[in-house]
Amino acid sequence: MQSAIVQKVTGQSVLDYLRPRLFDPLGIENPQWQADAHGISLGGFGLSGRTEDIAKFGQLYLQKGKWQGKPLVPATWVELATARHVSNGSNPESDWEQGYGFQFWRSRHGFYRGDGAFGQFCIVLEELDAVVAITSGTRDMGHVMNLVWEKLVPAMKPKALRADKAAHEKLTRAVAALTIPPPAANGSKPADAVTAQFGRTYRFEANEQQIESVSIAKGSDAGSHVVRFQMADRTNEFVCGDAWRRSRQAVSHQPEQDVATAGAWTADDTFTLKLCLVETPFIVTMKLRFDGDTVSLDSEYNVGFGDPKRPTLTGRAE
Repeated sequence: MQSAIVQKVTGQSVLDYLRPRLFDPLGIENPQWQADAHGISLGGFGLSGRTEDIAKFGQLYLQKGKWQGKPLVPATWVELATARHVSNGSNPESDWEQGYGFQFWRSRHGFYRGDGAFGQFCIVLEELDAVVAITSGTRDMGHVMNLVWEKLVPAMKPKALRADKAAHEKLTRAVAALTIPPPAANGSKPADAVTAQFGRTYRFEANEQQIESVSIAKGSDAGSHVVRFQMADRTNEFVCGDAWRRSRQAVSHQPEQDVATAGAWTADDTFTLKLCLVETPFIVTMKLRFDGDTVSLDSEYNVGFGDPKRPTLTGRAE
């Protein structure tokens, strides 16, 4: 409602209104904000940015609304917005029961934070003169915050720590090695009865996922496959193998974005495709199980507001 009011008064969406007043001064490039059918920014959610952008926003609030010496947000508003106005419980061990401000949660240990769905955090540690920005895709946001309290906060000191070259190199190697594992082949080849279906189109009855048909074929590279989904409003074609491949597509009602794909025969009759929507918290695992002239499709998201598993779809060869 607030977003709609701003747009009615100013004639601009909240996204456009904030560009010269907040995003540009902070150096936040190309922020994306979901809008409704009337072009109104969704206000309470749907704003996407880089981890660095979240850190800048937190630093702005840590500095009481000033950026490079210039006030962007009134200091009185920062104090008001981050204070406790609403009680949401009394459990001292819960970060969701420390009180709520204006779009900000109070946290344990006297800190405050902004939360985004599935593990996006902007934690402002005023007493430590620090901000922790996190982007992730998790079903257990409390576990992420516990790591901040248990690992980061106790290690923060009033003075700069001594340089530790060995520890820094170890951390650098660990970060460089982080990866989301692609589907692992089971070591066997798909059954001849399955490979005979390459290139055939399997059509589904009308469904909430709006998937009309699917086909699978061998790719031009050794060991690669091409999985093609015909949707109600678009076509998605994913080239996949045992290593991640990037493309830019609109997937699952999301705007066009970077998508990383990988896939493998995880059983003689089953091809598993994994999609990482790089600019979101979402990873989708899709299993195509072939049986003669039919295929079943099972999809599961790593995170979601409802059941992460989608209903099984059954398709028949044309």
